[in-house]
Amino acid sequence: MIRKVSLQDTKAITDIYNEYVVNSVITFETEPVTEEEMQHRMTEISAAYPYWVYEVEGKIAGYCYAHAWKTKAAYQYTLETTVYLAPSYQGMGIGRALMQRLIDDCRQAGYHALIACITEGNEASTSLHLKLGFKPVSHFEEVGMKFNRKLDVYDYELIL
Repeated sequence: MIRKVSLQDTKAITDIYNEYVVNSVITFETEPVTEEEMQHRMTEISAAYPYWVYEVEGKIAGYCYAHAWKTKAAYQYTLETTVYLAPSYQGMGIGRALMQRLIDDCRQAGYHALIACITEGNEASTSLHLKLGFKPVSHFEEVGMKFNRKLDVYDYELIL
């Protein structure tokens, strides 16, 4: 079931996110986030933008949200998207369902473009975004460093 995020989801979202912080290059954050910090982020984002969780039998399987891509006024109709799934729920269509809901909400709210920033090698996210109609628009070489690896980032765009 997809529903709006609530503060009761903080621990589950923090746990999901920190799994990626500690064990992957999918996020460029290098230190685990506290529940307090995650709650602050969730509150700020969900106050202004769509923020969804996917719940399975009372457990948070994943979450997604949109947020400002850049802060200058001319970018106000463009948002960046984020989606994370608990590892045990990958490959079940949950990410696609969450992202489709997010896309639909952003379209209905009058946004014009969505941007997804994906680390090179994140094939699951790349495949998901391409299936949803996102197109590759940029490639930044070696802009991140994590686990002693220089990392590239690709931007994908969906015009709504």
